[in-house]
Amino acid sequence: MASDSKPISLSFAVRTYGHTADVKSGEIPIDGVAPEWIEVKPQIAAYRRMVRDLEFDVCELAPTTYIIAKAYGVKFTALPVFVSRRFHHNGLLVRPDAGIEKPKDLEGKKVGVRAYSVTTGVWTRGILVDEYDLDDKKVTWVVDDEEHVQALKLPANVVHAPEGRSLASLMDSGEIQAGFEANAGIGREGKPDQNWSETNPAKTMEYRELLADADKLAADWYGRTDIYPMHGLLAVRDEVLEAHPWVAGALYKAFSQSKDRYVERLHAGEHTGKDDKKYLELAEVVGRDPLPYGVAENRASIEALQRYARHQGLIPGELPLDKLFIDPTQN
Repeated sequence: MASDSKPISLSFAVRTYGHTADVKSGEIPIDGVAPEWIEVKPQIAAYRRMVRDLEFDVCELAPTTYIIAKAYGVKFTALPVFVSRRFHHNGLLVRPDAGIEKPKDLEGKKVGVRAYSVTTGVWTRGILVDEYDLDDKKVTWVVDDEEHVQALKLPANVVHAPEGRSLASLMDSGEIQAGFEANAGIGREGKPDQNWSETNPAKTMEYRELLADADKLAADWYGRTDIYPMHGLLAVRDEVLEAHPWVAGALYKAFSQSKDRYVERLHAGEHTGKDDKKYLELAEVVGRDPLPYGVAENRASIEALQRYARHQGLIPGELPLDKLFIDPTQN
């Protein structure tokens, strides 16, 4: 961008995290951009608006939602700015009376997940297939919400919950035997345009994790595979990128600076919230930076997610990385 040019106005739907806060506050400017920050709660409501209507210029998206939408021709492209990370050996809960002691026992059972393409579900299914020999085609996946990408054709072993029934109620009654926790499944009721944070579904028994010692299992898996699941990326409308090619570099620079500053403060003990503690624990597994950006640094993770998505019938084929991401570090 020329130094005497007027900044362009771009709309953003990105959550405030410790590592995005300095960009959103304006403390770290985005060169050449006058941002309009739009708050959407929950953020996945923004996913839907972005993949269906391209409502925002820049939007935080779940990576699986992005990959599917890209495969179906939605006109946006991602930056390798991964704003949320966690492992997925935990978070799949089972009823204690379901006879499920190991992942293979899920075969022939019904498992609840908010939508089949939820990134949490994709990661977990992939791990259970790769590491525990689960035949995911022998599991009935029960959903109680619609998919973000409306063109997606679901496999035959994906069924919708009965009208008016939530996954939480089906799990409580024993009509499904397992389900993903929190917003990915049985921890909420209703659709993404509702305030899930106030939802506390009733249940008559305590559920247990499918895998015990999940943290140890995840650390071992990462050590063997270099796969570190991502849960958010930044997608930019292609129209913006075509009109202003420099925008990708400006965005990457600003968000990287904000993240690097956050990581330094994190290790200095200046951030002590729940997410901060999570990232300090993750840093003990993956290295000092628990939020690595860039394609090269995340190649194994990106390739694994695409492979899982293809195996699970979510995309017809894997896209080349240079079609999936703009990587300003290579320019």
